[in-house]
Amino acid sequence: MSLRLTIIVAIDAQRGIGVNNTLPWHLPEDLAFFKRTTTGHPIIMGRKTFDSIGKPLPNRRNIVITRNPAWQHEGVEAVGSLAEAARLAGDGEAFVIGGAQIFADALPQVQRLLVTEIDKTFACDTFLPPIDLSQWRETARETHHSEANDCNFAFVTYERI
Repeated sequence: MSLRLTIIVAIDAQRGIGVNNTLPWHLPEDLAFFKRTTTGHPIIMGRKTFDSIGKPLPNRRNIVITRNPAWQHEGVEAVGSLAEAARLAGDGEAFVIGGAQIFADALPQVQRLLVTEIDKTFACDTFLPPIDLSQWRETARETHHSEANDCNFAFVTYERI
């Protein structure tokens, strides 16, 4: 068995993923999807993403990539690179959950993208790097409507070709 790296991310219509180190939307369905999908698996994130969450997510191995070798937090394993994070994650599936720099570093290596595509533009200052969709095949799409945000959104799965 080997490691399968998957990016899981929610994006707005302009590929926005955050503003001021927070999510610019409240989408309970996406949070439930994220929890359901990542529970029981390692999650890999940058330190700023961890800071925005504020605590280790339960029932998941929390691996944080940081440039600061002295950084530590209870319930978290800190590493200096994506390669170290992947080695720590071991076999099975691990989810890369952000932020933008970690997504950019992981994109060439991931086998699957789980993207919540929100059909609305929000005020964002952080964006998902462009993805060359010619390297990917859409394998699933589940469309929903958010009353709270008055917009449609879809859970979309892409597999690397």
